[in-house]
Amino acid sequence: MTMSDTIEADLPFLTALRRDLHAHPELGFEEYRTSDIVARLLEEAGLSVHRGLGGTGVVGTLQIGNGTRQIGLRADMDALAMPELVDRPHRSTVPGKMHACGHDGHTTLLLGAARELARRRGFSGTVHFIFQPAEEGRGGADRMVSEGLFDLFPCDAVYGLHNMPGLDVDEIAVVEGPQLASSDSWRVTFRGIGTHGAKPHLGRDPVTATGSFLVALQTIVGRVVDPLQPAVVSACSVQAGQADVLNVIPETVEIGGTARAYSAEVRDQLEAEIGRLANGTATTFGLSADYRYTRRIPPVVNHPDATSRALGAARDVFGKVRTSFPPSTAGDDFAALAQDRPGCYVWLGNGPAVEGAIHHNGGYDFNDEAIGPGVRFWTRLVERELAADDHGTA
Repeated sequence: MTMSDTIEADLPFLTALRRDLHAHPELGFEEYRTSDIVARLLEEAGLSVHRGLGGTGVVGTLQIGNGTRQIGLRADMDALAMPELVDRPHRSTVPGKMHACGHDGHTTLLLGAARELARRRGFSGTVHFIFQPAEEGRGGADRMVSEGLFDLFPCDAVYGLHNMPGLDVDEIAVVEGPQLASSDSWRVTFRGIGTHGAKPHLGRDPVTATGSFLVALQTIVGRVVDPLQPAVVSACSVQAGQADVLNVIPETVEIGGTARAYSAEVRDQLEAEIGRLANGTATTFGLSADYRYTRRIPPVVNHPDATSRALGAARDVFGKVRTSFPPSTAGDDFAALAQDRPGCYVWLGNGPAVEGAIHHNGGYDFNDEAIGPGVRFWTRLVERELAADDHGTA
C-alpha cells in the first residue's frame, strides 16, 4: 500500500482518537489520561517510550537504519481552563475545561505520523516524537528541557506545527523568520498615601497616577520602538480600592500586563521602557513604584535551513503552500526547544473559522479533515530529513 492508502485506512481510528481527546481535556501538567494514551499507542507501534519529563511529558523514539541524523517533532497536549459553548457529540465532559486551541488535533497528528513511519520504515536515522505538556502559559517546554530532554534525546533540528483557522485544510504556511512573538509579563505597584476621597490633598493618590501611566504606556510602541519593528504592550489588570467603598483613595494600585516582540533588541527595549515610565510616573506624583518584568517565552524564529527542509516536505504534500504569512503576536514555548538548534514551526490549515470560532474561543474545534494532510506532512518531513540515500541504508 502507498503512504496515502495506509494513512487513509488509519483515519477512522485517528478521528475517533481526536474526538476522545477533545471530550476529555486536561490542563497543563495534568495530562495523565492523555499521556497514558500516547504512551500506549507509541508502544503498540513499536517505539521506545520515555515518560516523566515535565511530569506528564512523553517521548517516543523510532530509530531505523544506520543514519546518524536525529530530529525532533513536537506536539502539545494540554487544554484550556474555559467552558465549551457549542453542543457537539464530542464536546468536553469536564466543566470549565476544553481543547480550544487544537492540541487534541496536534497530539493526534503526531501519533498518526509515528504509526505510519513505524509501518513504512522508509528512512534512515532517528526521530524523537515529543509530546509536551503545559504549552498554555505553564512552561512545559522549559521544564522538559531543564529536566534533560536534549541530553537524553539529542536533536539536530526540531519541528513544530499549529493549526490555523482561515487556511484551507489542503493549505500550509512555511515561512522563514519570526513566527510568534516573545510573551512576557510585567507588574507595577504604585504606593502612595491613602486618604479620604474628599481630602485628596492629605494623601498621595496612586489612582490618578495610574491613569497617567496607562496613557503613557502606549507611547512606548508609538514613539520609542522603531516603527518597522512590531511590538505590543498591554495593561490587562488593574486592582485598586474597593468597589463598595467609594470615598477612600487607596494606598496602592497594582497593574499587570503583557509585552510582545519579535527581536531580542525590542524585547530589551520594552522591559526598560515600562520600568522607566513606572518610575517616572511615581516621581511625578510623589509615590514609590515596584516594578517586575518576567521573561516567559522567547520569540519563535524559523531557521533558514530547517525552513527549507520543511518547505520541501510541504510542497510534496499540499496543493497550496504559502511562503509568506503574517507572524502572530501570540506566543508558543516551542521557542524553548528551538532556541539552541535549528527549528521550524509551520501553520496547518484548519478550514474556515466557523461562526468566528478561532483559537481560545468557546466554540472552537479542530477540523478532522486536517488529520490526513497533517499526518502526511509529518511523515514526508521525516522521510526527506532522514533520507536513506543521504544517511545510509534503511
